[in-house]
Amino acid sequence: MKEKAYYEKINIDNERKLRELIQTLPYFCKDFFIGIEPTTSSRTRIAYAYDLRIFFEYMHDNNPVCSKMEISQFPLELLDEVKAQDIEEYLSWLKYYIKDNVEHTNQERGISRKLACLRSFYNFFFRTERISTNPAELVQMPKLHEKNIVRLDVDEVALLLDEVESGENLTKRQKAYHAQTKKRDLAMLTLMLGTGIRVSECVGLDLTDVDFKNNGIKVHRKGGYESIVYFGEEVEQALLEYVQERKTMIPAEGSANALFLSMQKKRMSVRSVENLVKKYSQLVTSLKNITPHKLRSTYGTTLYQESGDIYLVADVLGHKDVNTTRKHYAAQADERRRQAAKIVRLREKE
Repeated sequence: MKEKAYYEKINIDNERKLRELIQTLPYFCKDFFIGIEPTTSSRTRIAYAYDLRIFFEYMHDNNPVCSKMEISQFPLELLDEVKAQDIEEYLSWLKYYIKDNVEHTNQERGISRKLACLRSFYNFFFRTERISTNPAELVQMPKLHEKNIVRLDVDEVALLLDEVESGENLTKRQKAYHAQTKKRDLAMLTLMLGTGIRVSECVGLDLTDVDFKNNGIKVHRKGGYESIVYFGEEVEQALLEYVQERKTMIPAEGSANALFLSMQKKRMSVRSVENLVKKYSQLVTSLKNITPHKLRSTYGTTLYQESGDIYLVADVLGHKDVNTTRKHYAAQADERRRQAAKIVRLREKE
C-alpha cells in the first residue's frame, strides 16, 4: 500500500476526531460541518467543534430549559430563542469559568474566535432559511489590541544557530544525543529561519519535496494548496549535509518518505520541534523565549525590512490575504514611513 502523505494522514485523523466531537453536539450541528467543509480546513472545523461544545455546555448549565435535556437532544428551534444579550453574557462568562475543577480563562483573541465561530454557525442556518433570527451578527466583536512581534535580531539568530551547531551549553546527557541529531536540528532551524515556513509545513516535508537543482521545497500550505518556496545558500548547505545523513537511515514503518526523522526514526511531530526550539533557545541566555512561529516572524520581518514589498512577504509566507501580513508587520511599515520623512529634503541647510 502506498504511504499516505503527511497532510493526508493529518486530515484523516482530524476527520475521525471531528466525528467524535459531533456526537457530543446537538444533532443539527452535523449539517453545519457538512456545509462548511468545502471552504474550511479540517483543523478549522475541529476548532469550531470545540468552541460550539463550550457554547452548548454553557447553555445546558445556565439555561433552565436546556438543563432539562441532553445537549445532543437540543432542538434547532433553540437557536431562534437565543438573543444577542444571551451571547454577550456567554462571552463575558468565557473570561473566567471553572469546568471539572479546572479554571479556564479567555483573553480578547480567544473570545473573538468563539464569537466568530457562533457567527459562522448562525449564518449557515440563517442563510439556509432554517432559522429566522441571527443574534450573533448583532454582537460586536471585541476590540483586539495589537501585540508586538517577538522576533530574533541578527545577532540572536547567529547565537542560536551557533548553539545548535556546537551544543556547547548542553548537559553531558544531551550532548550524547546531540551528536546524532546535530545535522538534523541545524537543517530544520536554518530552513525555518531561511524560508519562514510553518512548523507543520516543515515536519510535513518529504525527501522528494526538496529540489536542490532549483533550491526549492514543495510545501503543503495551511489552506490546502501546494506552493514552492525557494531557499538560499545557507539553507542549501545545511539541508545537503542532513540529507546525506538521512539517506543512510532506516525509517520506521509509515515514515519512509519523511525528510525529518526523530530518534525513533519516525516523522518528527509539531510538538517535538516546538520542544527542540525551546531547548536551544533556553541555552542561549540572551535570547527571548522563542517558538517555531517566532522563527517565522523573524524571517517575515527581515524580508519586509530588506524588500519593503508587503505583497512579496504575503506570497512567500503563504498568506491568502495581504491584510493579514500588513496587520502583523504594521510596526515595520510605520518605521519605514518615519524613515521616509527623514529622506526628503526641501531645502539644503546652510
